[in-house]
Amino acid sequence: MTKNIIGFDAKRIVRNGTGLGSYGRTLVNDLAQRQDLELRLYAPDQGRDDLRNQIVERPNVRFCYPHGGRLRGAWWRMTGVVADLQRDGVQLYHGLSGELPIGIRRSGIRSVVTIHDLIFLRHPEFYHWVDTKIYAWKFRQTLKEADHVIAISECTKRDILYYGDIDEQKISLVYQSFAPRFSAEVSEEQRAQVRSAYQLPQRYILNVGSIEARKNILQAVQALPLLSDDVALVIVGRHTPYTDSVLQNVHEHHLEQRVRILHGVPDDHLPVLYAMAESFVYPSVYEGFGIPIIEAISCGLPVVACSGSCLEEAGGPDSLYVQPDDVEAMADAIRQTLVGAEGRQQRIENSKKYIRRFSGCSVADQVVSIYQSLL
Repeated sequence: MTKNIIGFDAKRIVRNGTGLGSYGRTLVNDLAQRQDLELRLYAPDQGRDDLRNQIVERPNVRFCYPHGGRLRGAWWRMTGVVADLQRDGVQLYHGLSGELPIGIRRSGIRSVVTIHDLIFLRHPEFYHWVDTKIYAWKFRQTLKEADHVIAISECTKRDILYYGDIDEQKISLVYQSFAPRFSAEVSEEQRAQVRSAYQLPQRYILNVGSIEARKNILQAVQALPLLSDDVALVIVGRHTPYTDSVLQNVHEHHLEQRVRILHGVPDDHLPVLYAMAESFVYPSVYEGFGIPIIEAISCGLPVVACSGSCLEEAGGPDSLYVQPDDVEAMADAIRQTLVGAEGRQQRIENSKKYIRRFSGCSVADQVVSIYQSLL
């Protein structure tokens, strides 16, 4: 059997625990099940063992790193990797996180790039101005190099067409998938272990994602006093300066016993945290997709999110959406998703049916179809 050799930008696969990293790991594991593909994962270094080891070992999957010391790190990823791709006989290169190396088009190697969001253009107030300039340059440079673009939501596709100079025929909408572990049963032993490890409250709403201003978790914290006193909020994410402002609000309103912020949570604990929650809240101001919403639904949770970007695409019509500055509406929506609320179970069942469109095999098949159209 003749196999196509596909290269991937694997930096985020080995370095990012959520978001872009999850997208890359899930897609590669799904694609690796196809025997007609040889997958080469190009990363500037080995990154984190726990993330790299989430890539299932298969004969047709291999990590590739820079040779020698001259073109390492960011420079190798930006341009030097092209020579390695040519040496390895790569026929198509997939930039999994919105970037392609300079010179890939000139090399004759076909290229696909996945663009997750253009928040740095849509909401530059959430970024340092220098970063917005760099990201904007990379975006426009990548469009010049790419043979085809994958947008992970209709929202992102609209933004690409609005901000970029590109023919719409070169863009395909392929929704992001979620890892199979979020569909697996969680045992009572796992529940007891995780509950004890984090001293979790009996009843809690869950939020998972970066704790930053754009994610707007403060809205959920402010809604908490409007809910029953025995309902807590558990936030999972990396500590940032915005976390300090959230904690300040917690202290000012004496919510220390009702708000838990967890950092450095192992990947295998996440499905358990989802499974024990009553509801999932995701009040982000703007997203490219919002994979935690799908993970939550797969784990059997009703969802409350904010309107205005792509979250309605991710959560479907049976999740609840509020404006990103309406605290009372947020509290009311959460109230409708707690155990005992009318229609809660029907919301969960309908949402689970809705997210079948994001199953791994379907996504992988769509991506392979794009590869085949270019090779």
